[in-house]
Amino acid sequence: MDFVSIRIITGDVARLVEFYERATGVRATWATEDFAELRTPGATLAIAGTRTVPLFAPDSARPADNHSVIIEFRVDDVDLVHRNLTGFVTDFVNGPTTMPWGNRSLLFRDPDGNLVNFFTPVTAAAEEKFAR
Repeated sequence: MDFVSIRIITGDVARLVEFYERATGVRATWATEDFAELRTPGATLAIAGTRTVPLFAPDSARPADNHSVIIEFRVDDVDLVHRNLTGFVTDFVNGPTTMPWGNRSLLFRDPDGNLVNFFTPVTAAAEEKFAR
């Protein structure tokens, strides 16, 4: 089994795609006006409009209603990314902070309120864990 992607359901696909393209530097590939993907070497972030929800099951997902998932991206320098996102990201939850498990993390919300964590491994154990 391969973990392939996380899909965010949104009421405004173009807005959310533009946000993630700017925040990550990854260009999206559009399949339809209701579906785009940002592909990275490790996983894909899929962004889909509300019109796609009934294809799975009516009312099975609601936009801007996530209260339990954090979308995470490993970056080379989280402090540099924080400086670059300042003035663009409007809702920083926590500035760069070194966590007990060895990652330096930056937590913020996307325009739909989803939590996003950009992190850089900073201890030997964390660097080894994420070595490619």
